[in-house]
Amino acid sequence: MSYLDDPRVLFAAERTLLAWQRTAIALIGLGFVIERFGLFLQLFSRQPVSGGRHDMSMWVGVGMLIVAALISTVSAVQFRRFLLTLSGREIPPGYWPYLGFWVNLALSALALVLAGYFILSANV
Repeated sequence: MSYLDDPRVLFAAERTLLAWQRTAIALIGLGFVIERFGLFLQLFSRQPVSGGRHDMSMWVGVGMLIVAALISTVSAVQFRRFLLTLSGREIPPGYWPYLGFWVNLALSALALVLAGYFILSANV
């Protein structure tokens, strides 16, 4: 039995995918906070809404959301490529190995939708 016949190899790869997923979620959260923090500063200072500072925080936040989407997508594609190299013996019966892949793609789509919303709401 080679080391690849062991399902622990699959689970190790899945743990790596989940670590990248946690990184993307953290970047999404931080990007959201940074984007909204500029609006909070404007409201707190009681000055009329203008470009400037809010634009900077909006673009930094959107940039972080886009980076999170890229991380999530690349890690999902890399995990899928790894899954294609596995044989049937390496995947336990009844286990859904593609669940993490689909969750990462959904997370990527969510980050891009949020980034688009921030960009469109800034132009209103």
